Amino acid sequence: MGTVRTLVFPALRLLVWGVIAAALVVLAFRGGGETDTVAGPGAPMVDLSTPTMPVARGTVANTVTVSGTVVADDAVTIKATAVGTVRRIVAGQGKTVAAGQALVEIRVEEQFPPTPGTDAEGNPTVTPRPPKVRTVTVPAPTGGTVSSMDALVDQVVSVGDKIGEIAPGTLSVTATLTQSEQFRLLAPPSTAEVTVEGGPAPFTCTGLTLGAAPTAAGGDPGAGGGYPGPQPSGGTTARCAVPGGTTVFAGMAATVAVNAGTAENVLVVPITAVQGSVQQGNVWVVGEDGTEEERPVVLGLSDGDQIEVREGLTEGEQVLQFIPVPDDSVEEPGMGGPYG
Repeated sequence: MGTVRTLVFPALRLLVWGVIAAALVVLAFRGGGETDTVAGPGAPMVDLSTPTMPVARGTVANTVTVSGTVVADDAVTIKATAVGTVRRIVAGQGKTVAAGQALVEIRVEEQFPPTPGTDAEGNPTVTPRPPKVRTVTVPAPTGGTVSSMDALVDQVVSVGDKIGEIAPGTLSVTATLTQSEQFRLLAPPSTAEVTVEGGPAPFTCTGLTLGAAPTAAGGDPGAGGGYPGPQPSGGTTARCAVPGGTTVFAGMAATVAVNAGTAENVLVVPITAVQGSVQQGNVWVVGEDGTEEERPVVLGLSDGDQIEVREGLTEGEQVLQFIPVPDDSVEEPGMGGPYG
């Protein structure tokens, strides 16, 4: 055993290290120069260059499609229109009224200054004058159902006091927009196409507006005379009116398609090739000699995949399909500078 430990084992260790060293030498001198392009005998070439695409003509349809909800329109506040005392409730809670119809009568007393004079002995006198009494009618600000009436007979009210609410009984469709969708609707149309699954045929809702979404987490189930639906949590909301006679109900899910324009036979590039997506942007043009030039362009419509280029490019020019990624590598201390 002493001979095996002192002669055989050291010899075997030397043999193993020699085989490893020989293998490393072969890899270094035969495969090292080809690792960038060839993985082995018969392996395909690996192209690590950024792909380019020609500027071509095409059609861009800027149609934004989002998920929305059918909601009951908010109740409209009834406000007192004069200072006085409530004389009579003409239309109480639950009554169906038309716009302009009388809801409440307010008794208004117009006071006059007393009349000065003199008595038979020449002493000055003051004679009070009776007030002028008139009735002011509070009209319905919109048609619908009086959902609440807070005014009481003989109650003293002032101009602008809330005395009730009217639920218009109409419906709207609302949808929350992402930031990119909002940029695509800088000039939205006045209508949108709405589809309610399992409901009527797709219909056109009118009066499309964009505005800030409410931040409330919920609403009063009784407000507006129906279920208010999910409340957005901020951002921008698109809203349009459901036409009368369309059979849908508050709380139903809907798909809203907003067509903000179509551009035909225009210069287009992939949206991935442009830095920026609204009005102004930058693209990287590749010359015939392979040099890359950053060039500002004027942008038009986008469909989410490609974008219209109105100025800055000509048909047939080659552009990088993807904008260059800046080199974010960090130099190690002592490796840069003239003294390396």
